[in-house]
Amino acid sequence: MSTPSLFQDGRAPRLLLLCAAAATVFLASLLVGTSGIGLSEALAALGGDTDSAARSVLLDVRLPRLLAAFGVGGLLALAGVLLQALFRNPLADPYVLGVSGGAAVGALLAIAAGAAAFAVQSSAAAGALAAVVAVHALARGGGTPRLLLTGVVLASGCGALVTVLLALAESERVRGMVFWLAGDLGWALDARVSLAAVVIATVLAVALARPLNVLASGELRARSVGLDVDAWRTLVFVACAVLTAIAVTSAGAVGFVGLITPHAVRLLFRTSDHRVVAPASALLGGTVLAAADLVARTVASPHQLPVGAVMALVGAPLFIALLRSQTRAVH
Repeated sequence: MSTPSLFQDGRAPRLLLLCAAAATVFLASLLVGTSGIGLSEALAALGGDTDSAARSVLLDVRLPRLLAAFGVGGLLALAGVLLQALFRNPLADPYVLGVSGGAAVGALLAIAAGAAAFAVQSSAAAGALAAVVAVHALARGGGTPRLLLTGVVLASGCGALVTVLLALAESERVRGMVFWLAGDLGWALDARVSLAAVVIATVLAVALARPLNVLASGELRARSVGLDVDAWRTLVFVACAVLTAIAVTSAGAVGFVGLITPHAVRLLFRTSDHRVVAPASALLGGTVLAAADLVARTVASPHQLPVGAVMALVGAPLFIALLRSQTRAVH
């Protein structure tokens, strides 16, 4: 019997619902804002029948930020899916590997030095890469538990360095540092990188769904069917680190997306098959982050909130609700 996919076992209506939610959030994020552009004017701007200022706001400001939200959200969601399969732990999220901590140290050093946005992103990428190398080197040969513990310890150490940098930074730099730490899509200079990465990662995750399913079922079963657990552990670790690094470098440390999205998808589609969970999580992750960014841009107008703060405020109660729903389903 073939493995069920998104279009089998009555999952098509749920997929359509997810696509409809994504389309609704996309249009709302594109058409709604604080620039004083009305709905009719925005629609006319998309048709090219209005002044260049309105069209510029929609296509040069909102659209790139919106695409970045879908890209970053999808990357974090996929990283969460892979990590939960690797650790067989539903509480695993993209930040347990210490990648975001290394990126934060690099980014804050650049911000404290007054660097431009591109230099901040480059420094964040370098910090993320250094964290990946450190975790892999320190956890080598120790299996999954050692990998997890090494990532947690490194993240804690990076957190201490972040605190020191905030304490020593000049007051005019602190606001930018806090926004980066809380997550801000304003740092996303080019959405094409995150979008291309999420598309490639989703295709690969679906193509490699069978070994991922076996890996998630436990090390003993994986070895019994001939899966090279050590090689696959390393591969999944590197993939998660790369996805997280791209997301964090693009938008700062946005939390909860990689934690709640896989849970929501498993509950919605009633399966843990990665042929279903991976693409659905990527789409839902982008939708959730785009919706959070819309709230961050508009709810406290004319002030703008960090999108990571909005995700935390919404994500914490949502995660509790998901856990309660799963508990009821079990009983």
